[in-house]
Amino acid sequence: MQPLSFPELQAKMRAFQESRILLTAVELDLFTAVGSGATAEEVARSLGTHPRATETLMNALAAIGALVKSGGKFFNTPATERYLAAGGAEFARPAMMHTVYMFDSWATLTECVRKGTAVRQPVVEAQDPQRTESFIAAMHWRAQNDAAELARTAGAQDVRRMLDVGGGSGVYSIAFAKANPELRAEVFDLEPVIRIAERHIRAEGLQGRIVTRAGDLTRDKFGSGYDLILLSAICHMLGPEENLGLFRRCFRALAPGGRLLIRDFILEPDRISPPHAALFAVNMLIGTRSGSTYTEEDYASWLKEAGFAAVRREGAELISGTKAAR
Repeated sequence: MQPLSFPELQAKMRAFQESRILLTAVELDLFTAVGSGATAEEVARSLGTHPRATETLMNALAAIGALVKSGGKFFNTPATERYLAAGGAEFARPAMMHTVYMFDSWATLTECVRKGTAVRQPVVEAQDPQRTESFIAAMHWRAQNDAAELARTAGAQDVRRMLDVGGGSGVYSIAFAKANPELRAEVFDLEPVIRIAERHIRAEGLQGRIVTRAGDLTRDKFGSGYDLILLSAICHMLGPEENLGLFRRCFRALAPGGRLLIRDFILEPDRISPPHAALFAVNMLIGTRSGSTYTEEDYASWLKEAGFAAVRREGAELISGTKAAR
């Protein structure tokens, strides 16, 4: 990447302003209040907010292209109507609330750099139901399109018994179960998350084929006899020693010939590319005790030390390890 000029640096420093305007609108559920068109006074009355301040915010939203203003009224854009107003075809506000909470966490970055770790409790550990719901909603929303593709590329048709460690909403187990009617899956996660997963599993009518188990992936045993274990967006939350311990427990839980499939950000050896993976390492500094993003070499080293006989890169964000058959 080319070095930035000072004006470009200044523009990036100010970028939080537009972000905060949008996040406040999401937090207030303003786009739902706008509906098919409303004045600022009408929106303020609906939301219970201050009329002048609401108009100031809505003028700014129109200025950055998130609303349209015409004849003294405000209207949603195609994007805000579709994604951020209740009733929209792909309503994503519950997922976007995770970004609202992230904004507050990112304000602690300076102190995190001083101390070397997160200074706020991780989302689920904080036992805040709203933050947990928004976090899992965000993970579910982002994974919906990827899950079916992963089931295809990972060969779900050859899997009979699958363990989804840190499975969140169960979105991947659901996709794998849909891809193979013979597959049985188990979602393993913390108790507050398991309750959310069970809602999604019931909604899909798959409670007969997908079961859940509450536990702590950093220390609990996983059982045995699985021919596929999935770790999707898990390893970046853990430190190197935690990942090695996790891989060892996964190895013991696999049947001979079974596979461990890791889906995560994978850094290049320079640790600055791809840029989104390098930036996500900062997100893990803020949001976890020892998490980060890692290179292919890091993963290969841990997998081999854990006992996996064959380790290979399977895509931009996929690495697998296979347990030797007897």
